[in-house]
Amino acid sequence: MNISSLLNALPGAVAQGLIWGIMAIGVYITYKVLDLADLTVDGSMATGGAVCVMLMLNGVNPYLALLCAVLAGMLAGLVTGVFHTAMGIPPILSGILTQLSLYSVNLAIMDFKANQGINVTKYSLIVSQRNVRQLGFDNPIFVTLIALAVLIALLYWFFGRELGCALRATGANEAMSRAQGINTNIAKILGLMISNGIVALSSAMLAHYQGFVDVNMGRGAIVIGLAAVIISDVLFSRLFRNFALKLTGVAIGAVVYYIVIQIVLWLGLNTNLLKLLSALIVAVFLAIPHWKAGISARRAGKGGGLHA
Repeated sequence: MNISSLLNALPGAVAQGLIWGIMAIGVYITYKVLDLADLTVDGSMATGGAVCVMLMLNGVNPYLALLCAVLAGMLAGLVTGVFHTAMGIPPILSGILTQLSLYSVNLAIMDFKANQGINVTKYSLIVSQRNVRQLGFDNPIFVTLIALAVLIALLYWFFGRELGCALRATGANEAMSRAQGINTNIAKILGLMISNGIVALSSAMLAHYQGFVDVNMGRGAIVIGLAAVIISDVLFSRLFRNFALKLTGVAIGAVVYYIVIQIVLWLGLNTNLLKLLSALIVAVFLAIPHWKAGISARRAGKGGGLHA
């Protein structure tokens, strides 16, 4: 095992972590802010890339294609929201239904091909894996950091306004929110739209970064998003109290996740076992708060016994 090979791979892991960090922020909005388990992201994580790539292959400006990708993701969130609020389907099942539908929709968008490539030499890609080790403004790490900063600033502004506070109140206490005159159904739909729009943005940037979009690129995305959220909770819950800092912590959590994956691959793990590793990482970080609480309770019990 050569340490230089690991160091050589780290810029790519950081760039991917930051791109997936955008997706993780979308997951954070449903999982933490709205208190909804939304599985739509496994579908919308491919939708954004499919829309963006296909539009660019047909001559559309990359930034306009990126905007259309976000709108497509928001539409997916709208469908999940309607399933849940208007049809009374539980949020998990609503997300599964939309995710299942999106597989066919994504194939249709991609001209019924499993993947579509977009060459960096022929198209103006916003981020590209080719530039990950270069010093300059076209480095995907730099570009994604700027995108993250703008996104976090916009979300911080929005969730500080009346409408954003209504979304947060709905997630915190739905019954009390309704008593205060908040239309919680509209709040849920809007939250799901924002979340999946952000996921689609990440998807489009990932398609740019890797130079292709695949119909299965979103498979397991929810696990990566939850891993980033949970890692952030474990590492930064006591440090980051501000909403913007919490969103920043989620993005850092995604980077930590990808660095851990890169280190494990460097140690020789079979790449076919990555899904198992991802599940184990999430399980461990989910268990850490429980273990901490158990240790604290035992210490308190011992301290109480001594005091008595």
